[in-house]
Amino acid sequence: MNKPKMATEKGVPSNSRVVMLLGQLEKMDGEVMLRDVETARLVTAKILHLIQTQEKSGKEVMSKGSSGMEVILSSLENSRDVQTTLNIMYILSELLTVGRGRRVGVFVSKGGTGVLFQILISASKELPPSEELMLQLHSLLAKVGPKDRKFGVKARLSGALNVTVDVIKQNLQNAKVLLPCLQVLRVYSNNSVNAISLGKTGMVEVMFKIVGPYSKKNTSLFKVALDALGALLKSKTNARRAVDSGHVPVLLALYLDWHRNDTRHRCMLIRKGLLVCLRNITNLKVGRRAFLEADGMRILYHSSTECLPVRTLDPLINTSSLIMRKCFPKNRLPVPTINSAFHFQLPQVPPDGAVDQLYSQLSGVDDVDESDDNEEAEGETDTDNEEDKDQCNLNDDIETDLNKLHPDRNIGRPFEELKVYQKFFSELSEDFQGYSFDFSKSASTTSSSTYLFSSSSARFSRPAEVPTAQTPSPKQIPDSQNVCTSVKEHQTLSSPSLTSSQTPLDLDTIHLSKNKDQQEGINIPTPDRRTAPPSFSRSLSQGHMIEQELSHPLEGVSLEDKGNQNAEAGSEKVKHEGSPVNNLRHVQPPLLLGGFPVRRTGGGGSNVGSDCGSEGTEDEGGDAPLLEVPDTAQLLPLHDPDLYVEMVKGTQSVPQYAEVAYPDYFGHVAPMLKEPLLDRIYGVQRSKIFQDIERLIHPNDILDKVVYDIDHARYEYDLVLNADINSNHYHQWFYFEVSGMRVGTAYRFNIINCEKSNSQFNYGMQPLMYSVQEAISGKPHWVRTGTDICYYKNHFARSSVATGGQKGKSYYTLTFSVNFIHKEDVCYFAYHYPYTYSTLKMHLSKLEDMRTPQIYLRQDVLCETLSGNTCPLLTITAMPESKSSDHICQFRNRPFIFLSARVHPGETNASWVMKGTLEFLMGTSALAVNLREAYNFKIVPMLNPDGVVNGNHRCSLSGEDLNRQWQNPDPELHPTIYHTKGLLQYLAYIQRAPLVFCDYHGHSRKKNVFMYGCSVKETVWQSNISATSSDLQEDLGYRTLPKILSQIAPAFSMASSSFVVERSKESTARVVVWREIGVKRSYTMESTLCGCDQGKYKGLQISTRELEEMGAQFCLAMLRLKRLTSLRNHQNLLDLESDIIGTQSKNVSSCTTTYVLEEDEPSFLEAIDYSAESNDEDPEPESDLCGDVQENFDQLSDSETRHRN
Repeated sequence: MNKPKMATEKGVPSNSRVVMLLGQLEKMDGEVMLRDVETARLVTAKILHLIQTQEKSGKEVMSKGSSGMEVILSSLENSRDVQTTLNIMYILSELLTVGRGRRVGVFVSKGGTGVLFQILISASKELPPSEELMLQLHSLLAKVGPKDRKFGVKARLSGALNVTVDVIKQNLQNAKVLLPCLQVLRVYSNNSVNAISLGKTGMVEVMFKIVGPYSKKNTSLFKVALDALGALLKSKTNARRAVDSGHVPVLLALYLDWHRNDTRHRCMLIRKGLLVCLRNITNLKVGRRAFLEADGMRILYHSSTECLPVRTLDPLINTSSLIMRKCFPKNRLPVPTINSAFHFQLPQVPPDGAVDQLYSQLSGVDDVDESDDNEEAEGETDTDNEEDKDQCNLNDDIETDLNKLHPDRNIGRPFEELKVYQKFFSELSEDFQGYSFDFSKSASTTSSSTYLFSSSSARFSRPAEVPTAQTPSPKQIPDSQNVCTSVKEHQTLSSPSLTSSQTPLDLDTIHLSKNKDQQEGINIPTPDRRTAPPSFSRSLSQGHMIEQELSHPLEGVSLEDKGNQNAEAGSEKVKHEGSPVNNLRHVQPPLLLGGFPVRRTGGGGSNVGSDCGSEGTEDEGGDAPLLEVPDTAQLLPLHDPDLYVEMVKGTQSVPQYAEVAYPDYFGHVAPMLKEPLLDRIYGVQRSKIFQDIERLIHPNDILDKVVYDIDHARYEYDLVLNADINSNHYHQWFYFEVSGMRVGTAYRFNIINCEKSNSQFNYGMQPLMYSVQEAISGKPHWVRTGTDICYYKNHFARSSVATGGQKGKSYYTLTFSVNFIHKEDVCYFAYHYPYTYSTLKMHLSKLEDMRTPQIYLRQDVLCETLSGNTCPLLTITAMPESKSSDHICQFRNRPFIFLSARVHPGETNASWVMKGTLEFLMGTSALAVNLREAYNFKIVPMLNPDGVVNGNHRCSLSGEDLNRQWQNPDPELHPTIYHTKGLLQYLAYIQRAPLVFCDYHGHSRKKNVFMYGCSVKETVWQSNISATSSDLQEDLGYRTLPKILSQIAPAFSMASSSFVVERSKESTARVVVWREIGVKRSYTMESTLCGCDQGKYKGLQISTRELEEMGAQFCLAMLRLKRLTSLRNHQNLLDLESDIIGTQSKNVSSCTTTYVLEEDEPSFLEAIDYSAESNDEDPEPESDLCGDVQENFDQLSDSETRHRN
C-alpha cells in the first residue's frame, strides 16, 4: 500500500503532538515496522494515550483535510506485530465511538472495512489465533457494518464470513468473544445471500444452542443472539429449516418462560427478540401451521392480555397481535360466491375480457387460497439495505417514453364520423333571429333547446314507494335465510349533540303491515318482501340459500297511483324548538313502484345505495296514515320530494329497485355544527383483533347461527358488501338501513370484505348516519357518527380470481359502534353523502326552473346507457346582448370549458362538488354573470349513471372501470365515454379544443382537495431518462389553475397536487385529453372523503357544504384564469370580484410536492400491517419538487394576494 503523505487541516498547528506522532508513524513503512517493533508499539501507544485523554486529539485526526485516518489504516495494514495491531485497533475504537456515525462513514470511505477483513483473515491463520485480536476485530466490525452498504458482500467475497462462523463455533462457552462475533453475524445476515449461506453452515442450529431459558446472566448475549437469529430467519429457506427442526415449540416455550419470570420487565428486548423470530417463521404457511399446532394462539393471546396493563410492553403486544393475525386460520367469506349477486346481459362480451373470464369460471374456482402474501421463490439478491430494494421500484410506473409524453393531438376518428356531434354545439351556429331580447322568462327558451327530463319521465313513468320502518316477525323468515349481506356506499357519524328534544314519533303509526311485532336488526329486504335480520355469524352452512333468494322474483304489492297521493294533505305548520326546518307537510306513505317484479337488493346488500333505496314491507291493506315530513324547501331550493319520486319512476335498475330511501326523499340539510376529525383511541385496533382471536380460542362463546330472538342477540353484525355488477370485487361504498334497535345499547357493525389496504377511517373519518326520527323532528341531516372505528386486515381470504392472480391476499374489516338515541327509529348508514342519479335529474330540473332570460341553458341527452338510462349533457353560457353581428360573434367564440364527474359511482363527493359548480353557474350574482359571459361550459355531470343507479362502487354494467377506457372506448359497452370523447374530438377537429378539461373525482386515502395534471418536465424530473432542453420545453400554464385554487379555496392543497404522468394512468380521461386532444390544462380534481389537514378547515371532516363551496370556488378560479389568459383587460370586472369574494389567499409553499409514494398520514403509535398500495382512481404518488417554476402571478391584484390568518 502506498504510504500517504501526512497533511493537516488549516488551523491545526503542525507542531500538534498527535500530528507529530502520526508523521512519525507515517515514516515507518512495512520493513521499518518489522525491524523496529518497539518503536512502532511506543508510537501507537502514545497516540492512543493522547486520544483517550485529550478530546482535541481525536478531532485533529478526524478533521476535514487531515490524512490521519489514511496513515492509521496504512500502518494497520503493514503491521505484523500483534501488540502494534491491537494498539491501532484501540485507536480506531476510540475514534469511531464518537462522532454520531460521521467518523464511521469516513472510515468506510477510506477502505477501512476491507483492511479489517484482511487483518481478520490473517489473524485466523495464526495458531492459535489471538483471542484479544479476534475480540477487537469483531468489535470494530460491529461498529462499522451498519454504515457500510456493501458490508455483507465484502465479507463473503473476502472470506471473512467463514472466519466469523468458525470463531463462533469455537467459542460457544466464551461469552466475551462470542458477543462481538454475534453482533457482526447479525449484520452479515441482513444480506439475503449471506443468510442462506449461513443457514447451510448450520448457524440456525448454533443460535438455538446459544439461546436458553430465563436467566439473569448473559442477557446481553441472549439479546444479540436473538437479533442474529431473527435476521437469519428472514430467509424463507432458514425459516423452513427451523420449522422442520421443530424449533417453533421451542421458541414458544422460551417466550412463555421469559414472560413468566421477567416480572419486573427488565428483559423486554429478549422477549421481543423471541417474538421477532416467531414473526419471521410465520411468514410461511408451514410456519403458521406449526405455530397453531404448538398452541401458539393461546400462548400469545394470554401472555399479551397479561401485558395490557403495562404501557411500556406495547411493543410485545403489537408484535404478538401481528403474529396472531397472520396465523388466524383463513376462511372464505360466508357467501356462496364472490361474484355479484346480479348479472346484466351485455350486448357483446369481449373475448378474454373481465366479464368473459368471470362467467366462464368453473364452480369452486374462488375457494380460499391459503398461500402466503409474499411467498414467492426466494431470490438471492445481493442487497444489504432494504432501501436499495425500495429504490428499485420507486419510479417504475412513471412514463419514460418521451414520444408519449408530448401531446400528439391525434383525433383518431374521421370528421365524417364526428359530424354527428354537431347537434350538441348548436350555439356555434345559432343566430337568434327568431328570438326577442326583451329577457322575459317566457322568451328565454331557444328553439334549439332540448329538455332532458320531459321525455324521460313519461317514458319510464311508474309509481314509487317511500319505505316504512316495519319489520316482519320471525315466523315470516325462512330458517335458511343467510345473514351475511352486501351493502354499498360511503360512511359518516352521528353526533350526540344533535339529539332531538322532541318526543319521538311512534313510527308504528305509519306502518302499512298488519304485523306490529318489532324485531331488532338491519333492514335487508328479501325477494318475498320480508326483511332478513343480520346475525353475528360466519357460518358457511346457510350460504347456499342466498343465490336462490336473490334470483327469486315475486310480484310487488302497490297502491293506486292517485293524483293526490303525493299532495300535501294540509297546511298545518308546527314549530320545533331548535330545529332548522320548521314547516311540516303531510304525505301518505308509502309510494309504491307497483306492477313491477321486486328483487332483493344484492349479495345481501341494501338497495338503498341505489336511486330507489331498499325494498319495503308488503302492504296488506288498510288506510295508510299520514306521515309528517319536514318541508325543507326553504333550505333546499333544489330539492322537491314529489319531483324526486317522479324522477325515480324514470330510472332503470338491474335489481328493479322498488323503494325510495327516507334520506333521498326527505333530502339532506348540511348541519351547522362543525364535525372534527375523530381522535383515534390508542389500542382500538388491537382490541378488535384480540376479540377476533378470542372467538377462535373460545368458539363456544359464539352464537354461530342466524338469530331471530332478540333475547339472544349479541348486538354485533357482520356485513358483506356485494361486488359491482358483472364483477367479483370493488368493495368499498355502502349504504344500508337499520331498524328495530334498542335505545342505549351499543351496536357493532363489521363490514368484513373491504379490499383497500388502508383507509381514512384510521385517521379520523367516521361513517355517516341519517335518523328518520331526527328528520321528522326538523333535522334532516346526514351526520358523522360511530365510536371505536377501526380498519384492519382480517382472516377472510381473497380469491386469486378477484386479485388478478395474486395469491394470499386478505380482506379488511371496517368496524364501528353506534348507540341509538331514539326508540323505534329507522337509521341509514353510508360511506359518504349519497347522491343518486334521480337526485341529479331532480336538481337539473330545478335548475331549469331557476333559469333567467340572460342564461343560455340547454339540456341534451348525450346518449343512453346500457340499461337505458339517459346521460345528460349541459351547455351553460350567457345569452348574447343582442342580435348584432358583434354580439353573436362574441357569443360563438367564447372558449369552451369541459367538466365531467361521477365516472366512479362510489365517489359521491364528486357529485356534490359538481352541484356547487352548477348552482354557481346558474346563479344571478355579478360573478356568475361575468363567468357565463367569459366561457361556454359543456358539462357531463354523471358519466356513469348505471353504476350509480345500481349501487356499484367503481364500475359500469360492463364490469369495467370507465376511467380506464378513454383510449379505445367501445360505443356499445362504454357509450358515455365513447360519446364524451367524441364531443372533445369534434371540438379538436374544428380547432375549438377546450381551454380547460376537469374531471371531478373523490379520493379515499388522502385529505384535502387537490389536482392531478400532466407535465412533461415534472415527469422527466422524477425519472431517470435523459432529455434535452428542447424535450423539456412546455407551457407552464398547467400550474395556473391549481395555483389560483390554492389561493382562494380553503380546502384546496397545492402541496398534495401532482403533475406526473404514469403508465398506469394512460387510459384515464386526464391523460387522454391532454395527449390526444391537446388540452394542456387537463385535470383530475380529487376531493377527500375524510377532511382537511391544512387551511381554514384543518382538523375537520368535510361536509356537503364544503364540497359545494369547492365547486363554486372552481368557478371563481376560472374567472381569474380568464384574466391571466385573456388579451383584453377586465380590470373593472376583477375589482368587482375582489370586493364580492372578501376572502384572503393563503400562503402557498414554494416547495410543491409532486410525488410521494408513501401515505400522507403519520404512522400510528401501534403497528398496523398495511402497505401503501391502493386501487384508488388516481392515487397518484407525489414527490418533493421545490419549485423554480414561476407563474405570472405578478398580475394578480393586491386583494388577491393577501394571506389568510
